[in-house]
Amino acid sequence: MPTGQTPDNGKPNDTISLIRFMLIALFVTSIFNIFLASNSTRAITEIPYSQFVQMVEEDKVEEVEIGEDRLIIAVKPGTGSKTEVNGLKNPEKMYYTGKLDDPALYEKLDAHGVTYSTPVINSSPILEFLTTWVLPFVLIYAVFSIFMKSMSKRMGGGPMAFGKNNAKIYAQKETGVTFADVAGQEEAKESLLEIVDFLNNSEKYKKVGAKLPKGALLVGPPGTGKTLLAKAVAGEAKVPFYSLSGSDFVEMFVGVGASRVRDLFKQAVENAPCIVFIDEIDAIGKSRDNQMGSNDEREQTLNQLLSEMDGFDASKGVVILGATNRPEVLDKALLRPGRFDRRVIVDKPDLTGREQILKVHVKDVILDKAVDLNQIALATSGGAGADLANIVNEAALRAVRLGRDKVNQSDFLDAVEVIIAGKEKKDRIMNEEERKIVAYHEVGHALATALQKDSQPVQKITIVPRTMGALGYTMQMPEEEKFLMSKEEILAQITTLLAGRTAEEIIFGTATTGASNDIERASSLARNMVTQYGMSEKFDMMGLESIQNKYLDGRSVLTCSEATGAEIDREVLSIITAAHKKAAELLNGNIDALHRISEFLLEKETITGEEFMRVLKGE
Repeated sequence: MPTGQTPDNGKPNDTISLIRFMLIALFVTSIFNIFLASNSTRAITEIPYSQFVQMVEEDKVEEVEIGEDRLIIAVKPGTGSKTEVNGLKNPEKMYYTGKLDDPALYEKLDAHGVTYSTPVINSSPILEFLTTWVLPFVLIYAVFSIFMKSMSKRMGGGPMAFGKNNAKIYAQKETGVTFADVAGQEEAKESLLEIVDFLNNSEKYKKVGAKLPKGALLVGPPGTGKTLLAKAVAGEAKVPFYSLSGSDFVEMFVGVGASRVRDLFKQAVENAPCIVFIDEIDAIGKSRDNQMGSNDEREQTLNQLLSEMDGFDASKGVVILGATNRPEVLDKALLRPGRFDRRVIVDKPDLTGREQILKVHVKDVILDKAVDLNQIALATSGGAGADLANIVNEAALRAVRLGRDKVNQSDFLDAVEVIIAGKEKKDRIMNEEERKIVAYHEVGHALATALQKDSQPVQKITIVPRTMGALGYTMQMPEEEKFLMSKEEILAQITTLLAGRTAEEIIFGTATTGASNDIERASSLARNMVTQYGMSEKFDMMGLESIQNKYLDGRSVLTCSEATGAEIDREVLSIITAAHKKAAELLNGNIDALHRISEFLLEKETITGEEFMRVLKGE
């Protein structure tokens, strides 16, 4: 298929749909005309000619219209209001009778003062045909087509074609994405490069007897670039790209999803080589069961997908790419070899990957020469590609907001803070007592960090409230990227988290609600030490929890008895208690520094890590 053209596979269906439309419109028009004719006839009552003559003689007729084959009679107003006219109710309505050869009729009409006339017909048969048939037909066709189009948007396909798939088809120039636009996913690109090479140079693979993998499943957290990778594969191979979401197959009508799957694969085979990308494939690919309440429509769609993937010839160059955040819920039949042959992990990028992603997103951004993307990458540990794109955009917006034509380092660091803690909430004014509590709380965090060798250095301390609810926060930045955490590092982190509340207890002799998030995070870390990391002497290296939805919320589920669960709670409490005690020892041993740095923070409201260290050292 030539580049830039989309295949036209819908002409027969469109013709059938047009014929259906025309027949329906013609039928409705006929019914409409019959209804009008019956209505017009119903409006006047037929009476015998002799009865008409009697009514004239009784002076009850006001006007007569003499047509070619009938007489239309109008009675006088008020006639018969109290009595009936010749047994006819509602005498003031119109009547008609057949026209007879009665030479004396005109004399009778004149004698009784009845007005009579003959209508003059000016309209042509063509005009009458147009107004009676053509115009209603066009109007009904237009209304019906609008209705069907609105229905088709919800049901999929063109008019009357509910089972037609609604895949977006891109050509190379429309996709506009290559591997050069995808950074930080070198391993994933490597896995997909072979598919691209097969589509471009299939003969060398066929010569050896190698077959193209039928499908590849892209697995990873949201925002890591799974869809972008799929488009890049199509862009590199220069083949048509069919893009759908799993939810596009699911409808309220049973069989619609399966029909769309058949139609999709039919189009794909006709336009091979091509790539079919099904995003969020878990919407139709969930594991099947026989439990009550199972979705028959979804299961039929899945069965059809399995059948189609088995049925088509991979040598023709049709590749199925799927993407999901939940591979654990997919049906095993979908993951077996011969269907999705490869599983490509698209995980969150490392330090080098994040720096490369930032370079891709800043291509069109005017940067200050002093911008250090490596530092920004270091500050965004755990961020996905979408997060980094958002940070670059936030930095550019801040530069414009401040009236600058270049984006500097402070813009990027502020953007990181906005993503982590939200924007500064300038309209929230704390009283002096609350400002002191927040200042000592945050300095407690920072001081505990500085006094422990296994902690990350402080980057910034602020007591300016943020839109995400924080009244203040202490920002830490790692000196290098680390993939493992030792037991000592986790304990140091728990101690740092608890040091904020501990500072409140030491200075003010009370506790506030400001430490709720710190307590939650510290408790979670302590529980993970016991249940997942095997860092508890009591349970040794026994696994007590399993992780579900690894790439989404990472929710943990206990795999032990209730009695063991109670023991876990006691072990977690002992870790928290020990960390709380250590935080108190650190702060009490450096109480002067705590007061000195807190007073400095109250004065400045926001201080950098360098300023914090200078005040700590007494410089």
